[in-house]
Amino acid sequence: MLLNANTALASFKALLVPYSSWHVPRYHEWMQDPEIQEATASEPLTLEEEYSMQRSWRQDPDKLTFIICRALNDSIPSQSQLQPDSDSPSNMVGDINLFLRVDDGEEGDDEPQIIGEIELMIAEKANQRRGFGRAALLMFLRYIVANEEAILEEFVGGAGLGVECVRRLRDGGLGVACFSVKIGKENVRSLALFESVGFEKVSEEANFFGEFELRMGVLQAEGVDRLLGMAGMDGVVELAYKRVE
Repeated sequence: MLLNANTALASFKALLVPYSSWHVPRYHEWMQDPEIQEATASEPLTLEEEYSMQRSWRQDPDKLTFIICRALNDSIPSQSQLQPDSDSPSNMVGDINLFLRVDDGEEGDDEPQIIGEIELMIAEKANQRRGFGRAALLMFLRYIVANEEAILEEFVGGAGLGVECVRRLRDGGLGVACFSVKIGKENVRSLALFESVGFEKVSEEANFFGEFELRMGVLQAEGVDRLLGMAGMDGVVELAYKRVE
C-alpha cells in the first residue's frame, strides 16, 4: 500500500516504519529460521523472491505493512529524532501487516464485506516478551482507525474489484466489517495478546491447520486510545519518513 510510504509511527516503546528494500536482507535472515517459518506458515524464499515480496507489500493496494523497530528513546519522540539509522538492521525486531479482502459468503450471494486480516511477528526470541508486540499492535490499530477511509479508498480503487462489488460496498457504507487473526493453538502468548485487546475466538476448537481464528468488530478510536493509555503509550506520533526507494 502506498498510503504509508512516507510515514513512521513512534512511541517510547516502539518505532514502526514502512517496509523498504534496505530491510529485506535482515528480514530474509529471519525467514530462514524453521521455527519462524512454522509460526508464520511461510515457505523459505530466495533473497530475490524476498525483494519481490517487499515490492508487493509496498505497492499492492490490499496490503499495509510496517517494520517494527526498537524505540528511538524513552521519551515522546519528535521529528528531529528520526535518523537514517533509526531503522537499521540492528534495530529491527519484527513486522506487522494488514491484508484486506472481500467476503461475500460461500455461495457469493451475501452482501460483500471487507475483512482485515492482521499478522504480527516478533522474530527473535531475545526480543520477545519485551512489549514490542503489544506496542506495535496498538500503534497499528490506532493508525488504521485514524486512516480507515484513505486505506479503504486505496483498496477499492486499485485492488481489481468488480464495478458491481465496489458499488455494493459503497452502498453499504465503506468500512472494515471485522479484523481477523489466525494463531497456532500452541502460541499461548499471541493468543493472550490479541484477546487482551478485544479479539475473540470464532470457535473453541482449533481448525484443521491447528490454528484459532480470532475476530474483532469495528474499531473505535476511543477504545484504542483507552488501550494505549492502559499500556502507558499516550502520545504516539506520526513522523515523516524521508528515505526513498
